[in-house]
Amino acid sequence: MDQFVMEAPATREAIPDTRLTFPLTVNGEPRVVSVEARVTLADVLRDHLGLTGTHIGCAHGVCGACTVLMNGQAVRSCLMFAIQARGAEITTVEGLAKDEELHPLQEAFRAHHALQCGFCTPGFLMTLIDFLGSNPDPTEEEIRQGLTGSLCRCTGYQNIIRATLAAAKVMRSEPMEVVHD
Repeated sequence: MDQFVMEAPATREAIPDTRLTFPLTVNGEPRVVSVEARVTLADVLRDHLGLTGTHIGCAHGVCGACTVLMNGQAVRSCLMFAIQARGAEITTVEGLAKDEELHPLQEAFRAHHALQCGFCTPGFLMTLIDFLGSNPDPTEEEIRQGLTGSLCRCTGYQNIIRATLAAAKVMRSEPMEVVHD
């Protein structure tokens, strides 16, 4: 039987440095990050900036736990290379509360028991912030459609829908946006 033998090359070429340095704004704070080109936005937020509210559930963009806002729109941070956020405004769940006062959606989630284990909650919140920004007076069915890309294994969604309807009411009566100091 023939055997295949792999021999290491006599000399190895140095692997070129693929580190990229670029600015972005996270929760209102200008930041500069320097990471390998292959690093995802989720990894930068969690591992480099310490914002662990952004969760990585599936690493395939299916569950929605990694959802953040980029320039006001919900994106799956596990599917994006960090460099794609160069110069962007990123908002994570840590950026929703202002002056230690919960965002109306966070308050509604608390009041309506719209979370249990909490793993999916940041992704739901960020998805719904974007959703309510474009649909401030949704029906229950529209909320269900808006949440089709977010998975929760604990709540059964009914309390999430109740919380969203309650938050939408508050947000309509008090025009509110994510504001950073």
